[in-house]
Amino acid sequence: MSEKKAVILLSGGLDSATVIALAKAEGYACYSMSFDYGQRHRAELQAANRVARQLGVVEHKVIGLNLNGIGGSALTDTRIAVPESPTEGIPVTYVPARNTVFLSLALGWAEVLGARDIFIGVNAVDYSGYPDCRPEFVEAFERMANLATKAGVEGDGFRIRAPLQNMSKAEIVQAGSRLGVDYGLTVSCYQADDEGHACGKCDSCRLRAAGFLAAGLNDPTRYQ
Repeated sequence: MSEKKAVILLSGGLDSATVIALAKAEGYACYSMSFDYGQRHRAELQAANRVARQLGVVEHKVIGLNLNGIGGSALTDTRIAVPESPTEGIPVTYVPARNTVFLSLALGWAEVLGARDIFIGVNAVDYSGYPDCRPEFVEAFERMANLATKAGVEGDGFRIRAPLQNMSKAEIVQAGSRLGVDYGLTVSCYQADDEGHACGKCDSCRLRAAGFLAAGLNDPTRYQ
């Protein structure tokens, strides 16, 4: 019987670390992919490396992109401030086309590896309202993946797995803790310093802190 492989998008944050643990618990050999895309919070890349080692992925790949060449987001354009209080509508931390681009490259690697499952840690409960985190987007990308690839046309097809989709942040933290995720290795902050210390004010920091509080678990986040 051939090895069951999965490609997993790994940002270095809380959610994607949990997804790796969940995939491993399902018996997948995990191949993680991160992106150096011009983000201001590059400490997450070091965190991704730490998480990949701790959770024993088979291979961790970092792909260089230039999404800051497009701009349009507080995460890729330092002239746009990261909001430190809740805002109305889709926040300026939304990165245009980010999950579409990331999943497309993960799809390419999955086809090369012979993997048929691609995991992404998007969430539609405790999240910032990004359009490319919704179930409709995940379903649409899966349809596209099976139209656009040799493996999709000739083989078994691909599944885009989003196991955190309907979980609260507290439920995510509890699930990962049961599976041995060391959240002290992760970085979620949108404006973390070079050592990975969090601001404690941005949307991602607020969601993370509220998740640990609601879960009744110690928050290992290191703050500035």
